[in-house]
Amino acid sequence: MRPTALIRRTTSAKFFNLPAAALFVAVLAACAAPVTAPPAAKPERDLYLQPAGFDELPGWKSDDSSTALLPFLKSCEKIRAMPPDRNLGPYSLAGRVADWRKVCADAALIRPGNRTEAQYFFESRFTPYRAHDTSGARGLFTGYYEPELRGAWKQDGTHRYPIYARPKDLVSVDLGRFRPEWKGEHLAGHVSGNEFVPYATRADIEAGALKGRQLELLWVDDPIDAFFLHIQGSGRVVLPDGSAVRIGYAGRNGHRYTPIGRELVAMGAFPPDKVSMQTIRAWLAANPLAGHELMERNKSYIFFRVLTEDGPVGAEDVPLTPGRSLAVDPAFVPLGIPIWLATTEPGGRTPLRRLVISQDTGSAIKGPVRGDLFVGFGAAAGAIAGAMRQDGVYYLLLPKPGAS
Repeated sequence: MRPTALIRRTTSAKFFNLPAAALFVAVLAACAAPVTAPPAAKPERDLYLQPAGFDELPGWKSDDSSTALLPFLKSCEKIRAMPPDRNLGPYSLAGRVADWRKVCADAALIRPGNRTEAQYFFESRFTPYRAHDTSGARGLFTGYYEPELRGAWKQDGTHRYPIYARPKDLVSVDLGRFRPEWKGEHLAGHVSGNEFVPYATRADIEAGALKGRQLELLWVDDPIDAFFLHIQGSGRVVLPDGSAVRIGYAGRNGHRYTPIGRELVAMGAFPPDKVSMQTIRAWLAANPLAGHELMERNKSYIFFRVLTEDGPVGAEDVPLTPGRSLAVDPAFVPLGIPIWLATTEPGGRTPLRRLVISQDTGSAIKGPVRGDLFVGFGAAAGAIAGAMRQDGVYYLLLPKPGAS
């Protein structure tokens, strides 16, 4: 049986705030003599997993798990491409890739849409583990969606706000490849002379730091829409002739994400229980100058690419499935695994209990018990996502020993 306490990880921000990471960058940039890293800091948050039975999962029998089978098979394509002896996710949390290859092969035998077979598959191949952190089992669950923007390939009097492609000089560094104690930590920046330095901030880029480099992918007509596109990570842009192009995440500048809703609460603009995507958008539209300054407080900036897939693509590089794809913190939870989500719809009265697959990540999705549910495309999905800020729990489904 797997131990109850499986993983300990710090959840401090990923970019430019780790003493060990700073030492690494100094060594990388200056080609200095080897530096001994300081002792690792005491973890701020821990993930603990408690074994459970399927009869303990709230609402398990009422969900059609066959609907989650197709997105799981998409994740299986990525898992099968990994070396079999590699751990899936951080440390040995979810076992080896070889363990997952076996259950993926079995999943491919289930007839599409067969609810009984799918439920038996998950019950016979997996054990649920209720996730806890140091403060308990309950965590925060939000929603995100694919927005629709109005844009054009070229700048004109209406479409004045650029959506940038990833700059060639943007360098992302996976620190775990250099030292095991830095596993899960990343830096992003660029090389200037003999130094590795932070990349331009949102304010720098909006002031013209990238002008003249032919990085403008598209131009859109609304700066607020562009800002929320950065938060969602993907979107559809409707062109003047009525056609549409889908764009998705291609990289980020490496600066820490700052939630502007939290900034509005600190400013006294809203009480915490009144903050939603809709109220934030309305405030930004009503206060254009202050709104521009507020958006620049979020130094994080996202770069995009044109997608050819039929739907938005998550961090696992598979198309997302509305209602079944969940963004998680990969420092704790591996991508591609089934998770039983037990929370509520916006408003808190209607249960939201279903099998989801961890297929994405997000700048604001940090911690052992934290999830962001992809709810779909368009204005209706946006209304749901903007209002979703729910308390809940989740259970990770991990392969039984020898499951096949």
